Amino acid sequence: MSRISLTNSVESAYRYVVFDVETTGLSPGKGDRVIEIGAVAIEDNTIVEEFHSLIDIGREIPKTVQMVHGITNEMLSGKPTPEEIIPLFHEFIVGAILIGHNARFDIGFLEKEFERLRLNLTNRHLCTLEISRKRYPNLPNHKLETVGRYLFGKSIEEMKNHRALDDARLAAMIWLEMEKI
Repeated sequence: MSRISLTNSVESAYRYVVFDVETTGLSPGKGDRVIEIGAVAIEDNTIVEEFHSLIDIGREIPKTVQMVHGITNEMLSGKPTPEEIIPLFHEFIVGAILIGHNARFDIGFLEKEFERLRLNLTNRHLCTLEISRKRYPNLPNHKLETVGRYLFGKSIEEMKNHRALDDARLAAMIWLEMEKI
């Protein structure tokens, strides 16, 4: 798990946490789990802190899912468990407004993981996917990479798609750009 403070900024009125999760599948209700969390905290329109961890859930990741995000069973072996990481993430987001690209998907998984550990997820949340559909209606689609390429050009090509911290960083860049409008 890594938690890196990027500035020594004074506490601002609002703390936003832009986050992303990678999972074992598409349905937390059917037992799919979070295997990676990436998040960036924004205060005063500046990224001030990051949170990232792979999570060992103690079971095999389906090959079809590994092909999407590239996270293998070997990569998760020996990493922290949900019981270790989820409370730390809970602490990271206390009092923050959560932001995600397709936030409903990620929030659904977080709610299930929090529920397993008897933690509450009461944070308000916003969705850059929904906002981008309103702000940029003429894009061919509103995938994170498409919106990022539209706003920032080729500069995003170094980021790894479908990895939690890079996706959270890109969603944070998109959020900050959309906030300028």
